[in-house]
Amino acid sequence: MEFQELFNMQAQLDSFIQQNQHIDRDVFLEKGLALTIELAELANETRCFKYWSTKGPSEREVLLEEFVDSIHFLLSLGNEKGYRLNAWPEMKKKENLTTWFLKTQEAILSFIHDPSEDHYLKVWEYYSVLAYNLGFTLDDIIQAYIEKNEKNYERQRNGY
Repeated sequence: MEFQELFNMQAQLDSFIQQNQHIDRDVFLEKGLALTIELAELANETRCFKYWSTKGPSEREVLLEEFVDSIHFLLSLGNEKGYRLNAWPEMKKKENLTTWFLKTQEAILSFIHDPSEDHYLKVWEYYSVLAYNLGFTLDDIIQAYIEKNEKNYERQRNGY
């Protein structure tokens, strides 16, 4: 499966949720806030900022699931604004995670306040850096996205 196919999968899931939840209003801001929360949940699982603790990060599978939770909202926001990426942005930079979480948070907020395509692409670039530093490949991300996408459908069917 190609990366850009995830945009179509997300559009279908969003349509299903919209119908299932009877959503008839613009939820761009809610999706934007959800994206920032999912990024924070990922940072929390990495524990990269917890200088006061000796406990290590969560297991790789937990980190990857948190990562793709963000990807769901990032795809959804792009679909809503008509922005799509043709390919995963390969940004291979070995960087401090705390710094990149903060930069990514800033980029998300910039996009929410000024939803330009340039701001949107910047968020993807920063997510690519996070993925690289967390050791996630594009194949890992696609597979985890597919699994979580189906889980999200199941949640909707069961009254989540």
